Amino acid sequence: MTRIVTSAVEWIGGHTLVILAGLIIIVGGTWGFIELADEVAEGQTQNFDEWLLRSLRKPDDPATPIGPAWMGEIGRDLTALGGMAVLSLFTLAVVGYLWLDRRRSAMWFVLIATVGGLALSLILKASFSRPRPSIVPHLSYVHTSSFPSGHSIMSAVVYLTLGALLTRLVTKVQLKFYFLAVAALLSFLVGLSRTYMGVHYPTDVLAGWTIGLVWATLCYLVLRTLQRRGIVEE
Repeated sequence: MTRIVTSAVEWIGGHTLVILAGLIIIVGGTWGFIELADEVAEGQTQNFDEWLLRSLRKPDDPATPIGPAWMGEIGRDLTALGGMAVLSLFTLAVVGYLWLDRRRSAMWFVLIATVGGLALSLILKASFSRPRPSIVPHLSYVHTSSFPSGHSIMSAVVYLTLGALLTRLVTKVQLKFYFLAVAALLSFLVGLSRTYMGVHYPTDVLAGWTIGLVWATLCYLVLRTLQRRGIVEE
């Protein structure tokens, strides 16, 4: 009996800690995004943004990024990881797996979380309508506004949400950390590539990471609650 009570207390304590940490990330991230958006809207970050973009290009040739020639190819490869085509294929692959494994509720959760993140990205871009950087040539095709970075948002939403889902399907702590670390690394590299390609200011990317993390954390807390209630499969 004592063992059961102890286990229950530990479980409740761990659950409460996760919820508290998630709420801190959501509230802190939302506040940070609002503050950053206000700074960007007032033009207070423009000098830093332009300085960093110029520092990533050769002084005598703004069309050429610093580093060896193969860095440009790596930049294009990494930025593609946050593109609509790759993220859609990745999401559909996971959805297909969940469908075949008869985890239908989890499948719908992934779809709703991803589409919701995309809608949030488009709404924010339309709200701020920040022009794309023009001080250096773009090394990647773009057709939407600059703030926040859609690639950064969606890579965080897709990779972190799926990483969080995977952590709920395994029991080993090492695997949980591994999934989350890989998801965070992919999102980080995608964001860096957007600035390196000259299509986003660094503050666009930072804002994208922030709001993407907030959305992914919110999705994780919802997923955790739905699984505890038996609505979504574990």
